[in-house]
Amino acid sequence: MRNLQETHLNRARASLRQALSWYGYLRKSGQLSSNPELAGLLKPELEALNSTLNKLDSNVIRIAAFGLVSRGKSAVLNALLGEKILQTGPLNGVTQWPRSVRWQPGGKVLVELIDTPGLDEIEGELRADMAREVVHQADLILFVVSGDITRTEYQALLELRQAQKPLILVFNKIDLYPDTDQGAIYQNLQQLGAGHHATCSTWGNPKTAVAPQAKPLLPDEIVMVAAEPAPMEVRVEWPDGRVSYEWETPPPQVDELKETILNILNREGRSLLALNALIQARDAEAAIAQKTIDLREQEAEDIIWQFTKYKALAVMLNPIAFLDILGGTVADLALIRALARLYGLPMTSYEAGKILKTILFSSGGLLLGELGSSFLIGLSKTTAAITSGDNPSNITAFAGSAIAQAGIAGYGAYSVGKAAQVYLEKGCTWGQLGASSVIQEILSQADQNTILYRLRQELGIKY
Repeated sequence: MRNLQETHLNRARASLRQALSWYGYLRKSGQLSSNPELAGLLKPELEALNSTLNKLDSNVIRIAAFGLVSRGKSAVLNALLGEKILQTGPLNGVTQWPRSVRWQPGGKVLVELIDTPGLDEIEGELRADMAREVVHQADLILFVVSGDITRTEYQALLELRQAQKPLILVFNKIDLYPDTDQGAIYQNLQQLGAGHHATCSTWGNPKTAVAPQAKPLLPDEIVMVAAEPAPMEVRVEWPDGRVSYEWETPPPQVDELKETILNILNREGRSLLALNALIQARDAEAAIAQKTIDLREQEAEDIIWQFTKYKALAVMLNPIAFLDILGGTVADLALIRALARLYGLPMTSYEAGKILKTILFSSGGLLLGELGSSFLIGLSKTTAAITSGDNPSNITAFAGSAIAQAGIAGYGAYSVGKAAQVYLEKGCTWGQLGASSVIQEILSQADQNTILYRLRQELGIKY
């Protein structure tokens, strides 16, 4: 398992380094220096890629606590730390800004715990936005509740799950509930905590608010704690026979949560670190590609139409059936490489060929059928060209075949260009070391008893 985690880390590092080297090509080729507007637009994402790689090399796992106000997020983190570092209090919204503290629970595992403002603070939209931003940096999320999930909590939970991060549901303040109530709430949390959508009409009955196919949370995904137990009145008997009553605060009950976190970190911590880095890289690369596309949309369209005309003309004038198909293929490859250069993605002929092959076979056979039709028309065109000297009327047949073949070639070139444009818009996420490819690779190797497996299910990835 440890070797597999190291493999995931190494694959993630290789993916990010490849992406940075590709975008470094933009600077070396002068495309960024010659286009200051594009350079300014891409700067935040390029810095994010560098920061993500540095974080990956540091091997620090980030765990962020989220929840509504007064659920005890800060208290939970203090209990894990074993000392009161983060401020807590009876007033709502004590935590006004995200704050991180280092935690070394044992061995070589180094963790950064991040406390966040409540997601539902009144007139606290700025702080709520900051809290949501933290989730993108987190490798693991603690969602803290203190009883049955409210509608607001459920919506916040759904939003957090959309970030595609592993999540532990922490049921805090269990000391305030009798054992029977704890059990009932725990069962409801097992269902609702899975984060499946519910209809508004079911909120009155939490047990029916989950879709029938929803799977309950695994034991690793829901933990009961009492981070800051309420003081209890205890009876004290003195040696002289006197009896008095004093208030005493019980110690925090967080051992189960600590053990759960350590088990997850030992079992799949490095894989979680790699996965989160890849998700951040994928998002940054997608943003880079989108900004580039938006800025160069008209240029891309001009290139596609230019190659469409070139291919149609070349195929129409070539009298030899096999060579006109070959020439059309070369034109398609040149089109893909031209688009790649426009988007700042260095590409070899081999890589362009792989993309063209993917486009042809993912078109439902349509483009392959067009190639077959073009080849048959090309044969009749070749025959007409050979026999045109004996029968001048065959020149008309040659011209008709050439025009028909040119139309097919032009359609194919435009289709390939638009498909390649969509494919290249993904930036560097495609390919063997692309972020999306490595994400799927990691999730495909997730064991059914891991928290990664739940994430794989949520993403709808099947293997």
